[in-house]
Amino acid sequence: MNFKKTVLISMAMLFVFVGCSDDEEVAEFNKPALYWYQQIANSIGNGGLDKADSYFISLKSEHMRSPLMPTAMMMLANAHMLEEEYLLANYYLDEYNKRYGEGDSREYTDFMKLKASFLGVTDVYKDQKLIMDNIGKSRIYITRYPGSPYAPLVNTMLIRLYMSQYLLNENIAALYDRTGKEEAAKIYREKNEGSVIGMTDITPPEKGIIGMVFD
Repeated sequence: MNFKKTVLISMAMLFVFVGCSDDEEVAEFNKPALYWYQQIANSIGNGGLDKADSYFISLKSEHMRSPLMPTAMMMLANAHMLEEEYLLANYYLDEYNKRYGEGDSREYTDFMKLKASFLGVTDVYKDQKLIMDNIGKSRIYITRYPGSPYAPLVNTMLIRLYMSQYLLNENIAALYDRTGKEEAAKIYREKNEGSVIGMTDITPPEKGIIGMVFD
């Protein structure tokens, strides 16, 4: 008899907890845009970027046209950049450009995308294509926004990228020299002949050339 009562009580408690859980889950739907925005901001402040991303999905699905959307996107882009999560930062910047990237704001978001891509270069040997892509994008930015307040930083990034490319070619050439492959070494030194900088312009840093720009 006691066992039967215990089972019945346990089942009753289970239904209560399941009901409460369902109520709490339902309570996280159909919230005002300001609620989701505040949750995003609070999660970023507490270092919970995964939660912030989830709250953004809720904001986007329930309030696509909210005036809070662009600010939320930029908050998340900057937060992910600070955590060195550059792919996610670029995702939010791309989303921003698709919806709001016209006029003056485009100049800023294009710069932020350049910055995220630039800082995404972590290994000059493995990221050769990324370096070349960044050089091309930086040159396009300077041409498109010649009077931009961000142009000096973009020029600095571009010089660092040229330096990285030059040192990479020189290091590969030196490696081929050591292994007796003079023709291969010559190919990489010829790549540097048309560079806008020379070896005398470069002082190899103790840390990576890339990260120095924003330190």
